[in-house]
Amino acid sequence: MRLPSAGFLLLCMLQLASCAEDFYKLLGIDKSASERDIKSAYRKLSKKYHPDKNPGNATAKQKFVEVAEAYEALSDPQSRKVYDQYGHEGLKQRQQGGGGGGGHDPFDVFSRFFGGGGHFGHQHGQRRGPDMEVRVGVPLRDIYNGHTTEFQLEKQQICEECEGSGSADGKVDTCASCGGHGVKIQKHMLAPGIFQQVQVNCDVCGGQGKTIKHKCPVCAGSRVVRKVNTFTLVIDRGAPKGQRIKYENDADESPDYVAGDLHVTLSEKEPSLDEDNELRVDGTFFRRKGDDLYWHEILSLREAWMGGWTRNLTHMDGHIVALNRPRGSVVQPGHVERVKGEGMPKWHEDGDSEYHTTEFGDLLVEYTIVLPDEMEKGMEKDFWALWEKWRKKNGVDLQKDSGRPEGPVKQPAKDEL
Repeated sequence: MRLPSAGFLLLCMLQLASCAEDFYKLLGIDKSASERDIKSAYRKLSKKYHPDKNPGNATAKQKFVEVAEAYEALSDPQSRKVYDQYGHEGLKQRQQGGGGGGGHDPFDVFSRFFGGGGHFGHQHGQRRGPDMEVRVGVPLRDIYNGHTTEFQLEKQQICEECEGSGSADGKVDTCASCGGHGVKIQKHMLAPGIFQQVQVNCDVCGGQGKTIKHKCPVCAGSRVVRKVNTFTLVIDRGAPKGQRIKYENDADESPDYVAGDLHVTLSEKEPSLDEDNELRVDGTFFRRKGDDLYWHEILSLREAWMGGWTRNLTHMDGHIVALNRPRGSVVQPGHVERVKGEGMPKWHEDGDSEYHTTEFGDLLVEYTIVLPDEMEKGMEKDFWALWEKWRKKNGVDLQKDSGRPEGPVKQPAKDEL
């Protein structure tokens, strides 16, 4: 049996190396990307694919590992130079030759970049920051159909320029005034020979225990900046009123603590014909109560009395709901018609899937009858004659039928004092 030659094995190794995804492509940057671009890309992707945010998702876990490997290779100038010249195989040989950079735990990379223990919500001994609450108004149409949109929020985040150190050159010194403790002990004399010791924050370092000689030009040494962030908002079909969506560890950031959670509460926005009705659908102005929808329909006197009319409502997803009465069918003022299955989708965690079929509430239509303000003389004469004819034949005198007194009633005279 012939063994494969060394040249053949080398060719196979090179082919396998070429199959690995390009680090620049993996991070979504080009080869001219700056160090800041690399850090920004890693910050975004490592949080997106972190296993704590994607439990049970093997693909996301693999992406998290690959993103960490790409960042390790491109964030170091020497390893980046080797990668640019020789690719994955060059990095592998450098690592085998003692050049460093190999075998790093992706959670260790994440921990060094963000601080903590490498896992969201599991940083032992590290303080957790406060949660944030925000309300986002969405049109009822988006809740009916389900929709993916975005919203923007200004929040505090770690300065990318200095990576949260506050220093322009990365050097942070221990405060000489408090010895790095952040506090000092002061003595106050209460009486001759009687002193009280009080612990106060160091006035030199502001209680940080560290001083910075060359402050970061972006954050001015504060280590954090205020920045507008864009978040993706997934609105479930038929989402219940006041639904809360949690964005783990997306509250205000700080080098001193693990970011808390951002909680978004969905609220129904008042409809706007100009902003929220580009499809010109009637359903924009439906009103919701639980799983049911409500609608007011206007009828003329002729339609309410004589029937013979049709209304086609355009629902929030564009389908038509037909309302009608045959000729001779009367609609009483204030009558409410229930149209089965034309209400809101009933929210379910599985949505439309092989495990669940979406059900719908009902549409309740209330009819309002509009009477004419006045009639032409000829029309009034005709109507009066017609009604008098049928009243005398089949009508009921409501006054007599009620049993109330006939004619004007005289008020009893009051006794004079």
